[in-house]
Amino acid sequence: MQAHRPAVFAAVLGLTRAASAVGDFWVQSDFCARVKGASDDHPVTYVDPATEEMTTHGTADGRKACLEHCLTYAATQAIVAGLGARALGIRVHPAAAAAALAVSFSTHYAADRRVPAKGLLEKIATKTGRGGFYKLADFGMNGAFHLDSAWHHGWETFAAVIATIGAKPR
Repeated sequence: MQAHRPAVFAAVLGLTRAASAVGDFWVQSDFCARVKGASDDHPVTYVDPATEEMTTHGTADGRKACLEHCLTYAATQAIVAGLGARALGIRVHPAAAAAALAVSFSTHYAADRRVPAKGLLEKIATKTGRGGFYKLADFGMNGAFHLDSAWHHGWETFAAVIATIGAKPR
């Protein structure tokens, strides 16, 4: 199996990456996308697109929306990677898969709770001299989005390494 490990890793990484994009952009609800960074200090007003009802949300709702998003995100990854691995003839060890999903879920939550001036990514960007890029929202760019994507891609790669530990051909 050692000789096949790079191919298995590449396949699992590709499946994870595809599932991540689907989970973030197609599965995530509009409500979660808008409210997941809400806090009592920085409440978010949400306008329901169907009813046009306006509601204001603080910390508890922000945490709940982020949790819901990360659960659907991880579930999407589990389904896509599981079905894809099966179709490709890869048997992923259940404990490795669970550990990889736990890494993906927890790092995704940490990044997506973007409370202004308190969120993990903003803090890291500021401490590493990238605070200006994080706040960039001009010239067709959104620095926070790009740093968020890079964060997720890095952790997804790490999770794919974990997921392939003990993987075997079917």
